[in-house]
Amino acid sequence: MNIENVRTIVLQVIFVTILALWIMTKNEFMQYWVVSALKDWDACDILYKGKSYVHALFFAHLTLEKLCKAHWVKNHISNHPPRIHNLLSIIDKTIMKPDNEQRAFLEKMNAFQMEGRYPDYNNIIYNTSNKNFTQDVLNQVNTIREWLLINL
Repeated sequence: MNIENVRTIVLQVIFVTILALWIMTKNEFMQYWVVSALKDWDACDILYKGKSYVHALFFAHLTLEKLCKAHWVKNHISNHPPRIHNLLSIIDKTIMKPDNEQRAFLEKMNAFQMEGRYPDYNNIIYNTSNKNFTQDVLNQVNTIREWLLINL
């Protein structure tokens, strides 16, 4: 297979993907974010059980981020949420109204998306993310996760 054939195949895949995104309904976009969030939540559990606590927390953040994005899609004409990772910035652009405790927790969770992506921050988070700490955070994530799912 030569480079032109590879280029043609790649362009066809991109075209089909873009076309699929344009013809998806609002509910299909919301479902896309929910299904992706549920897969990330499963990955989070596997990582936690494997004692990869920082990575589990990163996937916990991804879970909440994707559920917030499902709400964003639900509440906007566009089906394409902003490409941001700040949970409060996303949820504040929806009709969801987290209480003060939920807001404080979502703010706390924002730290884990950064820690999971930038290795130079990992030393700090690795020192605090033991089994008990991570389990406590995941319990809180699960509560907010369920709240987001129930209200979709």
